[in-house]
Amino acid sequence: MTTIDTAAITVVLPEAFDERWSRLPGIQVDGRRITIDPAKYFFRFESHTWLVADWELVKSRLLDVEETTESAVEQLALEFVRNHAESTADAARVLTIAHEVYAYLFRDEHLAGLGLPQITADHLRMLREAATLMALNKVELDGRISNVGPCWFFPAATSVVFDLDDETGGMLDEVYHGGWFNEHHRIESIKAHAALGGRLVHGCQSVPDQSGGVVAPYGASMGGFRDDLAAFKAGWLEQVYAHRVTSAA
Repeated sequence: MTTIDTAAITVVLPEAFDERWSRLPGIQVDGRRITIDPAKYFFRFESHTWLVADWELVKSRLLDVEETTESAVEQLALEFVRNHAESTADAARVLTIAHEVYAYLFRDEHLAGLGLPQITADHLRMLREAATLMALNKVELDGRISNVGPCWFFPAATSVVFDLDDETGGMLDEVYHGGWFNEHHRIESIKAHAALGGRLVHGCQSVPDQSGGVVAPYGASMGGFRDDLAAFKAGWLEQVYAHRVTSAA
């Protein structure tokens, strides 16, 4: 692992997280308090700054703004990031904002129109927790993936933490991708992710590929992103699965 900062990250969030997150190296959950040891948690941790915007500002100035024939929603989000986002070295602030973003995107009211009766409110909670932790991952403008934690590999991490079988883990991954969103919710997602300084991008084509995703800054090289991901994926994915709890355990 490459790291430039090994100071512990501690945050107290509005909701308690599942204590089984502690199955993964370097993360300890005690109710609403989460403590992360970067040296043990991350596979690669080269940057300790993130681009964020105040969630209350996103709610008041962006979520209700409509795109027009001359200004697409992506342009609105980019302009908002330009005007309101700032760099922070406070990882707890990133996690707090991310929790707000995903509490909004994966709220229970979506269940009725989801079209996936097997997805429950508990599954949405799992998505909120995993996506919140994924916000610490980072991609640079040249496409290099500077921060990579186990939640990069979404189905693998959730299978370890929540004892999900491959089918359920894959299904949750599809929900995270936004494949279940209609266009209204895709637009909602683009606007909400402005609070995390960019847009949600994925390295995978489908669940079996399992190449994860990250909130990347607008303008980041997707070619560089793809190449860097291909270089590390297999070995680190195997390490995440190694923490899976078997029925015999």
